[in-house]
Amino acid sequence: MEIEICLYIVPTPIGNLSDITLRAIEVLSGVDIIACEDTRRSGLLLKSLNIPNRSRLRSYFDFNEERRSLELIDEIRSGKSVALISDAGTPCISDPGFRLVRLARNSGIKIISLPGAVAFVPSLVASGFPIHSFTFFGFPPQKKGRQLFLKNAFSNPHTLVFYESSHRILRFLKEISSIDSSRQIFVSREISKIYEEHLCFSAMDFLCGNVQITDKGEFVVVVSSL
Repeated sequence: MEIEICLYIVPTPIGNLSDITLRAIEVLSGVDIIACEDTRRSGLLLKSLNIPNRSRLRSYFDFNEERRSLELIDEIRSGKSVALISDAGTPCISDPGFRLVRLARNSGIKIISLPGAVAFVPSLVASGFPIHSFTFFGFPPQKKGRQLFLKNAFSNPHTLVFYESSHRILRFLKEISSIDSSRQIFVSREISKIYEEHLCFSAMDFLCGNVQITDKGEFVVVVSSL
C-alpha cells in the first residue's frame, strides 16, 4: 500500500485486538508520524500488532491539541504523512481530533478517514430499537449544565445514544429513568472485551430496583425513541 502525504484518521481496537483492520495496520506501519493520546499506551498497541515504532509517536490530547495541531500541519506541509489515533476506537468520537481535522481541511490538506471500531455502533445495532434515525450525545456534562443537557436530549424524537463512565453509570440511569419512566433502555458494558455484557430493561424496572448493573468498565447507553 502506498502511503500518501496527508492526514489519516485511523480507528484502533476498542477491546479485542482482532478488531483492527488490515488497512489500519498498513497505514500505521507506513506513516512518518502517529499522533496519539497516550504515547505509552499506543506504543504497547503497536508492539502487540508487530508494527514498528521508530520513535514516530507524538502526544496529542485535550491540553495540547491546539498547539500540536499546528505542528502536525507543518509536518504534513513539509512532506510527512501523519496518522491520528485515539486510545481506543475512532478519533474525534468523544476523543480529541476535530481541531486537527478542521485545520487540515481549512489548509487544503487531504484527509483519509479509515472505517473501523467505534463503541456506540455495536450497542446501537444490538439494541433492537429503531435506528433509521438516532442521535449520538457522547458523554453528558459531569456537573454544570447536566440536567439541561438531559432534558434537551429527551425532547429529541429519535433513539438516543450516550457514553457514560463506571463512576456515574448508576446515577445516570436513575436520572434518565426519572425523566421518562416509559422508555426502554439498552446498556452495553465493555464492548469487544472479555467481560462484554448487554442488558435491556424498562426505565420503570430500574427505578423499582429490579435491574442489577455492574458499575465497572465502559458503558454505552441506548434509549428508545418517543
